[in-house]
Amino acid sequence: MQAVILAGGKGTRLKPYTAEIPKPLVSVEDKPIIEVLLRRMRRDGVTEVHIAVNHLAHLIMAVLGDGSKMGMDIKYSLEDEPLSTVGPLKLIDNLEDNFLVANGDILTDIDFRKLFDNHIESGARMTVATHCRKTKIDYGVMNIAADGLVRSFSEKPIYELTVSMGIYVFNKSILDLVPERKPFGFDNLMLTMIRRQQPVNTFPYDGYWMDIGRPDDYERAKKDVKKMPELLE
Repeated sequence: MQAVILAGGKGTRLKPYTAEIPKPLVSVEDKPIIEVLLRRMRRDGVTEVHIAVNHLAHLIMAVLGDGSKMGMDIKYSLEDEPLSTVGPLKLIDNLEDNFLVANGDILTDIDFRKLFDNHIESGARMTVATHCRKTKIDYGVMNIAADGLVRSFSEKPIYELTVSMGIYVFNKSILDLVPERKPFGFDNLMLTMIRRQQPVNTFPYDGYWMDIGRPDDYERAKKDVKKMPELLE
């Protein structure tokens, strides 16, 4: 399998941890999170990786090198300017007909081979790995009708939401929807697919997943790997 890792963001939400290093290089148990992700991919059969870099790209390239220490072939695609999460794919040559895409700041034990096979079997142009995330609202929530009267009330409800894990499988033909050298994010792609009534396949996953985008998520991830060291294998 072939994969693209998106590692060009500035990680502003994760400051102060990203004051001097790019977000994919923050570590868990002395291992950069992007290396943990790459080793998980290699275990599941990924051998070729393109890493889209921008902010502090030289540090990521220095740490990961050509991928030989992980048994992978790593190439880099440098953005001259930020292109969001999907725009950088247009700069990469020699992409296969179907390839994995993942954000570079994810800690998970998902099986990338099962995800990839599910995408192929679906026949869809895009598959999104999804996770159920529970969100508690620490207030009394009211449903108010147009006449201003309260129709229902819930005290500190818990909502279950299906969210994107930041892990996808794309068919190469989907790049026809992406503009050249313009910022274009996953949200833009999803809305374009829905507007054009293009089917989007999903791969629900209920195992471990953490997007290390905020300080509290990062602190939780560091605690989790102490309890579940298999996440680093």
